Amino acid sequence: MRTTVEVAERFQGPPGTGNGGYVSGMLASYLPDPIAARGVEATLRAPTPLDVSLELAREASRIAAYSGEVLIGEAIPAALDLHVPTPPSYAQALAAQPHSAALNPHIENVVPGGMGFHPVCFCCGADVPEGIGLRVFAAPVAGFEGVAAAWRPHRAFRDDAGAIPTPMVWAALDCPGQFAYLAANIRTGLLGRMTAKILAPVVGDAFVITGWRIAVEGKKYFAGTALFNADGECCAYSKQVWIGRRD
Repeated sequence: MRTTVEVAERFQGPPGTGNGGYVSGMLASYLPDPIAARGVEATLRAPTPLDVSLELAREASRIAAYSGEVLIGEAIPAALDLHVPTPPSYAQALAAQPHSAALNPHIENVVPGGMGFHPVCFCCGADVPEGIGLRVFAAPVAGFEGVAAAWRPHRAFRDDAGAIPTPMVWAALDCPGQFAYLAANIRTGLLGRMTAKILAPVVGDAFVITGWRIAVEGKKYFAGTALFNADGECCAYSKQVWIGRRD
């Protein structure tokens, strides 16, 4: 299979390049459902250009995206079993939200004059309006070893059946992993790999998304994230590798 796709500017992460979670989820969405149900590992090889035609190539159970001759990223089946901590309640996550790095007007960021850590990020950007960005604002929560976000997705992010599509779910799972390290005053750099599993359709009006630190190996920062519905059921989770400085 060969086709083309574009990542629109609204789906940026770092300014001018695609949001890692969204791009990873977009790649995962091209794998057959029976394969994706067991888990998908997406590896980002180069920054994703925006509003540029990317060529998608599928060989057996691998999907890859190219910009010209440059391999942007690839996704393959990968079983994922991850210990997921019990999340805080929606009310606890909402109460903690004002302390999110996404809403900190004093934090060093990549867009001078913008609000928070990544002002223009599709997932966590506070300067991105509702219905354009996901606005997932993860923050430390007392009694939880990590961060959590109270998330009410805009109707613009639902499909005709009312569910959140795969690329949006992966995008929502993205930034809380980095924010778990920010809560410990550690900057991780860029998302390099994300392995995720969607356990159930993401349907509803209110969710809790958590992020927690797993381990550090040199310049690799491992994190976990998970998404829970209003009944506290885990709908999706991921394991991430962020590439950053050696501390």
